[in-house]
Amino acid sequence: MKTMKLIDMTLREGFAIRGRELTFKEKLEIARSLDRLKADTIELAPISGSKADQLANRTIASMVATRISAAVDISAGNIEETWESVKTARKPKLNLLVPVSTVQMEYICHKKAPAMLDLIREQVKACRFFSENVEFTAIDATRAESAFLYDAIHAAIESGANKITLCDTAGIMMPDEFGAFVAAVRKNVPALEEIELYVQISDEMHMSVACSAAAIVQGATGVKCTAVRSGYPTLEEMAHFIQIKGADLDLNTQVRVTELHRTVSQLEKILMPAEEQESRFANIALGDISNVCLDRNDSIGEVINVVRQLGYDLSDEDNSKVYEAFRRVAAKKHFVGTKELDAIVASAAMQVPQAYRIQNYVINSGNVITATANILLEREGETKRGVGIGDGPIDAAFQAIEQIVGHHYELDDFQIQTVTEGRDAMGSALVKLRANGRVYSGNGISTDIIGASIRAYISALNKIIYEES
Repeated sequence: MKTMKLIDMTLREGFAIRGRELTFKEKLEIARSLDRLKADTIELAPISGSKADQLANRTIASMVATRISAAVDISAGNIEETWESVKTARKPKLNLLVPVSTVQMEYICHKKAPAMLDLIREQVKACRFFSENVEFTAIDATRAESAFLYDAIHAAIESGANKITLCDTAGIMMPDEFGAFVAAVRKNVPALEEIELYVQISDEMHMSVACSAAAIVQGATGVKCTAVRSGYPTLEEMAHFIQIKGADLDLNTQVRVTELHRTVSQLEKILMPAEEQESRFANIALGDISNVCLDRNDSIGEVINVVRQLGYDLSDEDNSKVYEAFRRVAAKKHFVGTKELDAIVASAAMQVPQAYRIQNYVINSGNVITATANILLEREGETKRGVGIGDGPIDAAFQAIEQIVGHHYELDDFQIQTVTEGRDAMGSALVKLRANGRVYSGNGISTDIIGASIRAYISALNKIIYEES
């Protein structure tokens, strides 16, 4: 039975998924999760000139057992720097990303076909100098001239590439067309018989899984996936396909299918676009006003009416922000309940300057001592310290903040949950404070759930101060 290789591009596509650059911590959390799943390969994005990218790559390479593939943009000329960032991995690989369509070759590399073949040979040999595992990725293979594509693949293999990826970047092919395309490439490049052939297919027409299946039938040995939806087949979709058709096609996968759904759910909380962070508390039971469920057909008046029932009195501008965020969520969900709507307000409304900033905090707690919190905040360049005693560490922390502020606010709601698993799991907190008859909400995230709670409280507090100033 042949093992179908599922190559994960989540970190490589991180910016496109998240809508912003992933943080160092997020990259490590994602890499750990993918390593636990036993995907065949974890692909990393091309590095920029920053030391942060290189440090992230080195850290990931040293901490996971899964094969690491570092992408190299052929126009960047930074093969050695990329290799240095992943060479400590147990199974390092360089993945040369190459445009092969006429338009993209001239736009990205400013070269025509003959010169492009020379560049491919030169760059693949340069990659092979550092790594025994070199992948050649034709990033727009389905739009290339057939004769040139065959020549390019042959040149890459001749120069040392031992893995080839064919991309339907535009997602323009039907399954039968893509199957025929792969068959034609294999027929016209006989050297592929000894080479691992992968496919990377855009889900533009929602046919990427079917196209991948057609490619597998024609001899492809690997499929590029992402853990969450981002325009490519997902790990879950491909694993499901193999579960159903694996016996007929004599295929299996080494991915830990039993852990897949749970891990993907955790990654979705990290990777969801920034404007959708409001769904972070989707699984937390909030106070339900009347089991209200809204959908994308509800008007702004209906949505804001529910917002008011939750206790918020927002400005017209904030109401508009909340409704826009609501529509983005509703477009992806069958309905939006009060728990999601509550978190939408926390993320979308009343984003204000930070009057108070956290400098540091020390928490002492145990089953034989009273919980205490020592917190140092900064406001307008001046530092203020508060010491609180409470019924548990979070209560003590909130007491310390109130001592600094000199005012007690009613805690209308407080929720916490973990975003990831493990001893260093990231935690999320939502705090709702009531002041002058209005509700102000804030959220925070940290590997320390007490720290997340403090940040959420300060976020809500800053909104109160901004409104009162």
